[in-house]
Amino acid sequence: MRACLLAAGLWISGTAFASDLTLAAQDLPPPQQALPQVLQQVQQQLARQQASPTAQSPDNSNSFSAAFARLHDLTGRASELAVQALSMLGINYRYGGTSPETGLDCSGLVQYVFKEAWGTDLPRTAAEISHVGEKVGKSDLRPGDLVFYNTLRRSFSHVGIYLGDGKFIHSPSTGGQVRIESMDVSYWKKRFNGARRIAAEDNNAEIR
Repeated sequence: MRACLLAAGLWISGTAFASDLTLAAQDLPPPQQALPQVLQQVQQQLARQQASPTAQSPDNSNSFSAAFARLHDLTGRASELAVQALSMLGINYRYGGTSPETGLDCSGLVQYVFKEAWGTDLPRTAAEISHVGEKVGKSDLRPGDLVFYNTLRRSFSHVGIYLGDGKFIHSPSTGGQVRIESMDVSYWKKRFNGARRIAAEDNNAEIR
């Protein structure tokens, strides 16, 4: 149930939740898939989200139909991150989790995606990752950039991967699964801490 895809400017909104804690594991197939399979499963995933009352947000109806507008337009290194990240949709949240087989927390998702897509080793926690790469302004965000939030009453306690069009993918909190959110939802707007850009060439990213 976990495959998706994007390019410069598609996306879906989800619900906004808070904090990080623990969650049970879920056994899922390997993340790498051929592009046609990804597209087919994206449609199935979005259909399930639309049908589920718990997966709806007030602004979700319009974004559902718009989500397929540019599914074919995947190029460049950022798309490798996008495909890898979106293939994690539906993975259970697990506090301290670092693999899709046992569950992922927010930083575990980011760490796993960058390692699989680019071979880049990132630090373990969101706070540590917030010192890697270059600082990016909110208005200059590009797909693949990292976005940080204060969800635990401390700065840089949550991290996600920016997808474009004001959307990001993340592993949210206890009881949740990897999903896509809108940065325009008031919960996330109030808690935004900043963004970082990591170059594909940084195979062993250093804390700065």
